Amino acid sequence: MTLTPNILALLLYAVLAGTYLVVVPLALYFYLSKRWYVAGSIERFFAYFLVFMFFPGMIAFAPFLNLRPQKRELGA
Repeated sequence: MTLTPNILALLLYAVLAGTYLVVVPLALYFYLSKRWYVAGSIERFFAYFLVFMFFPGMIAFAPFLNLRPQKRELGA
């Protein structure tokens, strides 16, 4: 099978769409869950910018991810 320009363009679109809708949003969710309480102001601003840029992928994964803090054990 030869790679015609049309097939190459479709593959490129598929890779870019997968990166935009799946790879970067999942990496961003992981990064935000690890840095949420310790991020500085500029880092938080940049994270919010990335959330805005990758919003379609973020909203697609939102129902399946739980980023709430774990329940604390109180030893009273």
